[in-house]
Amino acid sequence: MTTLITVLVVLAFLAVLYVFYRMQAKHYKFSTRVFAALGVGIVLGGIIQFAFGTQDKVTTQAMEWIGIVGNGYVAFLQMLVIPLVFVSIVGAFTKMKESKQVGKISFTVLATLLGTTAIAALVGIGTTLLFGLQGAKFTEGTAETARIAELATRQETVENLSIPQQILSFIPKNVFADFAGTRPTSTIGVVIFAAFVGIAYLGIKRKAPKEAEFFANLIDSLYKITMRIVTLVLRLTPYGVLALMTNVVATSDYNAILNLGKFVFASYTALIIVMLVHLLILMAVRVNPVNYLKKSFPVLSFAFTSRSSAGAMPLNIETQTKALGVDDATANFAASFGMSIGQNGCAGVYPAMLATIVAPTVGINVFSLEFILMLVAIVTISSFGVAGVGGGATFASLIVLGAMNLPVAIVGLVISVEPLIDMARTAVNVSDSMVAGIVTSSRIKELDRDVLNDSSLVIEENA
Repeated sequence: MTTLITVLVVLAFLAVLYVFYRMQAKHYKFSTRVFAALGVGIVLGGIIQFAFGTQDKVTTQAMEWIGIVGNGYVAFLQMLVIPLVFVSIVGAFTKMKESKQVGKISFTVLATLLGTTAIAALVGIGTTLLFGLQGAKFTEGTAETARIAELATRQETVENLSIPQQILSFIPKNVFADFAGTRPTSTIGVVIFAAFVGIAYLGIKRKAPKEAEFFANLIDSLYKITMRIVTLVLRLTPYGVLALMTNVVATSDYNAILNLGKFVFASYTALIIVMLVHLLILMAVRVNPVNYLKKSFPVLSFAFTSRSSAGAMPLNIETQTKALGVDDATANFAASFGMSIGQNGCAGVYPAMLATIVAPTVGINVFSLEFILMLVAIVTISSFGVAGVGGGATFASLIVLGAMNLPVAIVGLVISVEPLIDMARTAVNVSDSMVAGIVTSSRIKELDRDVLNDSSLVIEENA
């Protein structure tokens, strides 16, 4: 009987998938399909939990089958990270008008990303203290216990590394291993290698322009092919979002979520404050924040629903260049660097909040200036190499908590609300990369303000 009911649940899910396929065939807007999938997934997951509960065999078996769609979508996004990073960074060099701009562009992009990450860490600390979460205790259930055991294993890869050793670990000793993603810091390793390739290209461009032109054309072809693959994967987004939200809602312990409700609210408050900081930075370079929000809404909403900075990268670059007036080279630098360095949500706010929550349990005064400055510094340095797909925030938190000699169990205790917070974190991450692009393009005087101020130029994803 259990098997029959499971089959019926899966068939119902497949029927909903078919409805979304028909919506795509009838050319419904991409954002409409994604948000519809988000809502339907919540309803479908709620029905499954109400009918069977979170631990019932029907729920467990059905989620395994539904997980083929959701987890498969996430796996495809993870597949794209390394190729996207490499071709985007090298492509940024080949699109650069003058080689002397590379230093100014890379420095300004990194300074903006890391500077806003430091601010995000301060906001995370302040919000935690404002809501009185320091020293808070969360309920530990079966899922949380399993997660804590898993995290203890993962922490072994980072707990014995000092900050200088962590910095050295970014260097790609074997670039082929990093292309295979064998290390937690493989993404930043590929970023560094791609930067060396780009700099080498600029040198060859001066001495052997013919060969440099051939290489530039090759990279341009690879870039277009990679972006086409991305487009194919993005077409799966409504189905992936539907499956992921169904699984999250069907398997979530609502009592645990209620217990963690204050943490969720504090997290969203912190992330909204960071977004306001982004708008203030844009105002400093004479960019209308309302215009920015209007033009960036499609890519931010996509990031929110997909929970993937990597998946949002093509739309991010297109929005920067065609709607916000950022030059091609800077847009590629900012989007690719922002996917792996200085993510304000995942690597800034989140680990800072967790560290501030757990620090009092080991006798640390979280109001001391020494603790705050140390935490901000470690968060900023540790923000290198956080991949733009699910799991980046966990890795960043493990590094920060390990470096501060704090217990990592807190990361496992918030597993119930992780997807809820991750949606907003990802949107903030993508916004930060776009802000870095606008600020940098403005600094090198390549920002096309006619495009920026044209309110009709809004990029809509048509996947």
